[in-house]
Amino acid sequence: MRWQVGWLVVLCALAGAQEGQKPPPAPPPGDGKGQEKRITLPDWPPKHEDDRFGPNREWMVRTQIASRDIIDPLVLGAMKTVPRHRFVPSGLRGRAYEDRPLPIGYDQTISQPYIVASMTEALKVKRGMKVLEIGTGSGYQAAVLAQITPWVFTIEIKEWLHVRAKGNLKRLGYKTVRARHGDGYYGWPEAAPFDAIIVTAAAPHVPPPLVKQLKNGGRMILPVGAPFAVQDLRLVRKDKEGRVRTRSLYAVRFVPLTGSLGKKAKRKKDKKDKKAKPD
Repeated sequence: MRWQVGWLVVLCALAGAQEGQKPPPAPPPGDGKGQEKRITLPDWPPKHEDDRFGPNREWMVRTQIASRDIIDPLVLGAMKTVPRHRFVPSGLRGRAYEDRPLPIGYDQTISQPYIVASMTEALKVKRGMKVLEIGTGSGYQAAVLAQITPWVFTIEIKEWLHVRAKGNLKRLGYKTVRARHGDGYYGWPEAAPFDAIIVTAAAPHVPPPLVKQLKNGGRMILPVGAPFAVQDLRLVRKDKEGRVRTRSLYAVRFVPLTGSLGKKAKRKKDKKDKKAKPD
């Protein structure tokens, strides 16, 4: 009888180990006290092999990020770890760690490293938080977030960019990131609420659907302003009672948010231009 019980315990342990190889579909429930949640996923965070660009990343973080005002160790660690050169076109890999944005096709760019770090730090992302990104682009910002927390949801409206970014993230081991092709203006309602939301394209105003999907006590960061002009990077905070406050951080220049919001802005601009034309 004892050996039967012993084998039963072993089989249960093996089944549990096999079950643990798959990440759960949703983050564990919070404790309601804002404390950092413990994450024990076997494949998170992904580990990257050493490569010849390692010294470039160290130099990037030291001279472009830490030397300015970025002090969050989680953000600095993520920027040192994520291989930025794997998210840019092969012809630009030698310039991946320069202090500037780079083109990735379809009139889109990968943001300047300092901007990625600054926006991430402003959100105060911690392990276990659930984060929504609007504008996947190359997938680099999602990867930086996913080095800090496994629960990253990202939306890209341009299908070709979505497919490429999803492939980049998968090849680099970011298995817990959920990527969707769609219009980011409406967010991801079925996965809401989110602890943090980041928008990586300029909008003429803060999208109400995203504010609604932000958890009480959460933060959202996005550039607000006209397309192809200097915009205002804004931090939106929702307090524990659901009251929303917005603060201006600094001037930026992002590509415009497309989709529903982009079309509305274009129609408004065309109407304004038409009125301004002399008869």
